[in-house]
Amino acid sequence: QVQLVESGGDLVQPGGSLRLSCTGSGITSDYYAMAWFRQAPGQEREGVSCIRMSDPTTWYGLSVRGRFTITRDRAKKTVYLQMNSLKPEDTAVYYCASGSRLACSGKSIRGGDFGSWGQGTQVTVSS
Repeated sequence: QVQLVESGGDLVQPGGSLRLSCTGSGITSDYYAMAWFRQAPGQEREGVSCIRMSDPTTWYGLSVRGRFTITRDRAKKTVYLQMNSLKPEDTAVYYCASGSRLACSGKSIRGGDFGSWGQGTQVTVSS
């Protein structure tokens, strides 16, 4: 059974930075992808970024492109989301997800394509 554990959420001022981490366990394949989604109160879940663990394919949502960077450590089965120039509209619960590498095509991501999810970590951007 795949388990994902996120960490790194915090309260940060606008313009600040945070790094989220997500470590997976129980993953038996080398060909998989990991992604970050977020959901703000009263809003739909939004795809933030994804990365394939077996090749450099990545994708970023338009609202975070140029500010967020996703990286991976294959040996640790861990992905990181470096978030810079944070804005109040980045406030949300951030969820890590894993799935087939095909779920991260480099064009867009859909929550339904990822079968395993973490519990979420709260990011609040406020002065």
